Amino acid sequence: MTVTAAEPLRVTVLIGSAREGRLAPDVARWFAQQTDVREDLVVDTVDLAEHVLPASLVPHAPETVALRPRLAAADAFVVIVPEYNRSLPGPLKTLIDSFNAEWQAKPVAFVSYGLGMAGGVRAVEHLRQIFAEFHCVGMKDTVTFPQINEHYDVDGRFPADPAGAASAAKLMLDQLVWWGRALRDAKSLRPYGS
Repeated sequence: MTVTAAEPLRVTVLIGSAREGRLAPDVARWFAQQTDVREDLVVDTVDLAEHVLPASLVPHAPETVALRPRLAAADAFVVIVPEYNRSLPGPLKTLIDSFNAEWQAKPVAFVSYGLGMAGGVRAVEHLRQIFAEFHCVGMKDTVTFPQINEHYDVDGRFPADPAGAASAAKLMLDQLVWWGRALRDAKSLRPYGS
């Protein structure tokens, strides 16, 4: 498939929490507002709560087969991840481990949050190591919401201070678009691994 530099980048957003009572939908809603205003992105969202994969990593399980073309079609990924017990949620690790070529040589950006001051940074650091195994390029700049409960205003709107978060998202997405286009163009000239 031939693409032009002007063609929007196909980004798959992974909502990395499936836990009951999770705050991920609020963060994902806010992030969708950031991507909706950009003409250089086309977004597909995969919510782990709607795509629970078998823990036994069966490559031909119906849930895995259904997600394979969506992940393969992505030029880039954004992972929205909470920090659970100083790392990433188990269902997200299962999702990543259930695929291989779908991740290869693509950029990955991170939006993290947590109840503590770290704001998901430790989950992101683990994800960087995991995605490096697939030769992914992790974006240097991330969006982080430390002490996430403090990011809600008195009426429950998230985030309470949207300007700073929007600025961080723009910087991260600009990097993602650059890397996504560069890797997409390179792979169109020479398939990865050839």
